[in-house]
Amino acid sequence: MEITVSVNGKPERRDVEPRLLLCYFLRDVLGLTGTHVGCETSLCGACTVLVDGKAVKSCTRLAVQCDGQEVTTIEGLARNGELHPMQAAFREHHGLQCGFCTPGMILAAVDLVDSGEARDETAVRHGLEGNLCRCTGYQNIVTAVLEAAGSSS
Repeated sequence: MEITVSVNGKPERRDVEPRLLLCYFLRDVLGLTGTHVGCETSLCGACTVLVDGKAVKSCTRLAVQCDGQEVTTIEGLARNGELHPMQAAFREHHGLQCGFCTPGMILAAVDLVDSGEARDETAVRHGLEGNLCRCTGYQNIVTAVLEAAGSSS
């Protein structure tokens, strides 16, 4: 089945199997390996990307479901060599350790801020509870998200 999807602002037209998951389309077909595959059941959030600006777990979304849509991966956040404010805040506040969850965590956080839901620590923690991190203890992630939310207001 042929799909046309914009990925990180670049139009992509590809023939894909109807059962191909979005995460594998991004990783294996387009070579965008920043989208990590963790649990493959939508529990960990490592595969989170933005589809039309909303956080989506790409391990449970078919590539064909994104036909005609805009997909943003971690590779597409930085512009002209400048980190996205969320990426810069994660770096500044050491909101990562091993880095496996980081791309999905950052994209989920971008949606959280863009939707206006990152009002305070409790809201950020609730908004990110679908993204698991085994290393950081979350406090630095929450601090980074709140900083990025403040810089985008």
